[in-house]
Amino acid sequence: GSYYRAYIFVSDSVSYNSTENAEMFRQSGIAFGKFQKYLSAFPADSLYETLPEFHNTKHRYETEFLPAVDANLSGRKDTCLSEIDFVNNRKAYCSHLVDMIADGRLPLRVTHNDTKLNNVIFDKDSNEAICVIDLDTVMPGLALYDFGDSIRFGANTAVEDEKDLSKVSISLDYFKAYADGFLSQAGGSLNKDEIDNLAFASLLMTFECGMRFLTDYINGDTYFKTAYPEHNLVRAKNQFALVADMETHMDEMKAIIADLAK
Repeated sequence: GSYYRAYIFVSDSVSYNSTENAEMFRQSGIAFGKFQKYLSAFPADSLYETLPEFHNTKHRYETEFLPAVDANLSGRKDTCLSEIDFVNNRKAYCSHLVDMIADGRLPLRVTHNDTKLNNVIFDKDSNEAICVIDLDTVMPGLALYDFGDSIRFGANTAVEDEKDLSKVSISLDYFKAYADGFLSQAGGSLNKDEIDNLAFASLLMTFECGMRFLTDYINGDTYFKTAYPEHNLVRAKNQFALVADMETHMDEMKAIIADLAK
């Protein structure tokens, strides 16, 4: 009565948990770009939504974050007032892509939803990307979500729970490398609104992740695994520091995308 999924074994392949150089990150962009290209004609709305409202940032803000702040179940609210203000001051971000979906400007696509580097396998000799793995969260979404979350994870100059926020910034070299790989494959299948919002999506996915960490911290760490009591708050501060740095460099990020998309 159980179900199993069988895969073709890919010999002579390796995976990595962290990005070692810009070329490696570009290769992962190629892999996820191919994923988009190959599935661009697939009817995304026919797929089951494994995690409903997963990247609906407006939903995350209105139905998860704000109620968590009001309820203050953990009693920690007073320890993160500046982070709460950071989110509230940027609430306009939350509806931007959602509104574009409603207006018909952004099409639903097949999305991977876990675009970490270790979900790409590489040829052990050439270090070229072979394919994307870990398909448990494949469902309808936006190509922008996958791109943005890749940048959030891979182009941060620090690890996700680095406490020293001076180490946290957006690596424009890594951003450009990934965008180059991604657009070399998926560029022809994306519309103008998608391409124009790739840089913003990188900021939005980082903002959303930080908001989720902060929500969980206020709720008493009920979702994410933590190693110590302030772990989720440290993660939230880290992501918000990356958001702030992206805001500073947004014009440069948009210019990089525009140049690569020519």
